[in-house]
Amino acid sequence: MDTSIEQLTHARLVTAGDREVPVSTVIRYSTDDPLAVFVDFPAEAALDGEEVTWTFARSLLDQGLRAPAGHGDVRIWPYDRTRTVLEFHSPYGLALLQFPAAALRRFLVRSYEVVAAGQEDMAAVVERGLSALFDGV
Repeated sequence: MDTSIEQLTHARLVTAGDREVPVSTVIRYSTDDPLAVFVDFPAEAALDGEEVTWTFARSLLDQGLRAPAGHGDVRIWPYDRTRTVLEFHSPYGLALLQFPAAALRRFLVRSYEVVAAGQEDMAAVVERGLSALFDGV
Protein backbone atom coordinates (compact mmCIF):
# COMPACT_ATOMS: atom_id res chain seq x y z
CA MET A 1 0.00 0.00 0.00
CA ASP A 2 1.32 3.41 -1.00
CA THR A 3 1.63 6.04 1.69
CA SER A 4 2.21 9.58 0.49
CA ILE A 5 2.75 12.93 2.11
CA GLU A 6 2.45 16.36 0.55
CA GLN A 7 3.36 19.76 1.89
CA LEU A 8 2.56 23.13 0.37
CA THR A 9 5.69 25.25 0.69
CA HIS A 10 6.23 28.84 -0.32
CA ALA A 11 9.56 29.58 -1.99
CA ARG A 12 11.18 32.58 -3.60
CA LEU A 13 12.39 32.29 -7.20
CA VAL A 14 15.53 34.38 -7.65
CA THR A 15 15.52 36.01 -11.09
CA ALA A 16 18.44 37.20 -13.22
CA GLY A 17 18.11 40.71 -11.79
CA ASP A 18 18.31 39.34 -8.23
CA ARG A 19 14.61 40.01 -7.84
CA GLU A 20 12.71 37.47 -5.74
CA VAL A 21 9.35 36.22 -6.97
CA PRO A 22 7.09 34.24 -4.60
CA VAL A 23 6.24 30.73 -5.82
CA SER A 24 4.02 28.13 -4.18
CA THR A 25 5.32 24.59 -4.51
CA VAL A 26 4.19 21.19 -3.34
CA ILE A 27 6.82 18.85 -1.94
CA ARG A 28 5.85 15.18 -2.05
CA TYR A 29 7.12 11.85 -0.75
CA SER A 30 5.71 8.42 -1.56
CA THR A 31 6.50 4.91 -0.41
CA ASP A 32 6.09 3.90 -4.07
CA ASP A 33 9.45 5.62 -4.69
CA PRO A 34 10.98 5.70 -1.19
CA LEU A 35 14.36 7.11 -2.21
CA ALA A 36 12.91 10.17 -3.95
CA VAL A 37 11.44 13.57 -3.18
CA PHE A 38 9.24 15.37 -5.70
CA VAL A 39 8.87 19.14 -5.97
CA ASP A 40 5.92 20.33 -8.06
CA PHE A 41 6.00 23.84 -9.52
CA PRO A 42 2.89 25.57 -10.89
CA ALA A 43 2.62 26.53 -14.55
CA GLU A 44 3.24 30.22 -13.84
CA ALA A 45 6.73 29.38 -12.49
CA ALA A 46 7.80 27.55 -15.66
CA LEU A 47 9.21 29.00 -18.87
CA ASP A 48 6.81 27.05 -21.08
CA GLY A 49 3.71 27.61 -18.94
CA GLU A 50 3.40 23.93 -18.01
CA GLU A 51 3.52 22.46 -14.51
CA VAL A 52 6.95 21.03 -13.72
CA THR A 53 7.99 18.29 -11.30
CA TRP A 54 11.59 17.83 -10.21
CA THR A 55 12.60 14.51 -8.66
CA PHE A 56 15.74 13.97 -6.63
CA ALA A 57 17.09 11.82 -3.81
CA ARG A 58 15.64 12.29 -0.35
CA SER A 59 19.18 11.88 1.00
CA LEU A 60 20.26 14.88 -1.13
CA LEU A 61 17.67 17.06 0.61
CA ASP A 62 18.86 15.78 3.97
CA GLN A 63 22.50 16.54 3.16
CA GLY A 64 21.72 19.92 1.58
CA LEU A 65 19.97 21.19 4.68
CA ARG A 66 23.30 20.94 6.54
CA ALA A 67 25.98 21.61 3.90
CA PRO A 68 26.30 22.12 0.13
CA ALA A 69 25.23 18.93 -1.67
CA GLY A 70 24.72 17.77 -5.24
CA HIS A 71 26.81 17.85 -8.40
CA GLY A 72 24.34 17.37 -11.22
CA ASP A 73 20.97 18.81 -12.13
CA VAL A 74 19.96 19.45 -8.52
CA ARG A 75 22.13 21.25 -5.96
CA ILE A 76 21.10 22.20 -2.44
CA TRP A 77 22.79 24.30 0.21
CA PRO A 78 22.01 26.29 3.36
CA TYR A 79 21.83 30.00 2.52
CA ASP A 80 21.63 31.30 6.06
CA ARG A 81 20.06 30.12 9.32
CA THR A 82 16.53 30.36 7.96
CA ARG A 83 16.75 29.60 4.23
CA THR A 84 17.91 26.76 2.00
CA VAL A 85 18.62 27.12 -1.71
CA LEU A 86 17.56 24.55 -4.28
CA GLU A 87 19.19 25.01 -7.68
CA PHE A 88 17.71 23.15 -10.65
CA HIS A 89 19.55 22.84 -13.99
CA SER A 90 17.83 21.84 -17.23
CA PRO A 91 18.65 22.15 -20.93
CA TYR A 92 16.43 25.26 -20.91
CA GLY A 93 18.18 27.08 -18.09
CA LEU A 94 18.60 27.35 -14.37
CA ALA A 95 16.12 27.93 -11.56
CA LEU A 96 17.35 29.16 -8.18
CA LEU A 97 14.84 29.00 -5.33
CA GLN A 98 15.07 29.89 -1.67
CA PHE A 99 12.94 27.79 0.66
CA PRO A 100 12.31 28.26 4.38
CA ALA A 101 14.72 25.74 5.92
CA ALA A 102 12.24 24.92 8.70
CA ALA A 103 9.58 23.89 6.16
CA LEU A 104 12.02 21.57 4.38
CA ARG A 105 13.16 20.06 7.69
CA ARG A 106 9.54 19.53 8.75
CA PHE A 107 8.82 17.75 5.46
CA LEU A 108 11.94 15.57 5.80
CA VAL A 109 11.03 14.56 9.37
CA ARG A 110 7.53 13.61 8.20
CA SER A 111 9.02 11.51 5.38
CA TYR A 112 11.29 9.69 7.87
CA GLU A 113 8.24 8.96 10.02
CA VAL A 114 6.76 7.14 7.02
CA VAL A 115 10.00 5.34 6.02
CA ALA A 116 13.10 5.70 8.17
CA ALA A 117 16.43 6.41 6.46
CA GLY A 118 18.02 3.11 5.47
CA GLN A 119 14.71 1.23 5.73
CA GLU A 120 13.59 1.80 2.14
CA ASP A 121 12.32 -1.35 0.38
CA MET A 122 15.15 -1.72 -2.13
CA ALA A 123 13.78 -4.94 -3.62
CA ALA A 124 10.64 -3.11 -4.74
CA VAL A 125 12.70 -0.19 -6.09
CA VAL A 126 14.91 -2.54 -8.14
CA GLU A 127 11.88 -4.51 -9.37
CA ARG A 128 10.13 -1.34 -10.57
CA GLY A 129 13.32 -0.11 -12.24
CA LEU A 130 13.89 -3.40 -14.06
CA SER A 131 10.24 -3.57 -15.07
CA ALA A 132 10.38 -0.05 -16.52
CA LEU A 133 13.64 -0.85 -18.30
CA PHE A 134 12.47 -4.07 -19.90
CA ASP A 135 8.85 -3.12 -20.62
CA GLY A 136 10.13 -0.98 -23.48
CA VAL A 137 12.07 -3.89 -25.04
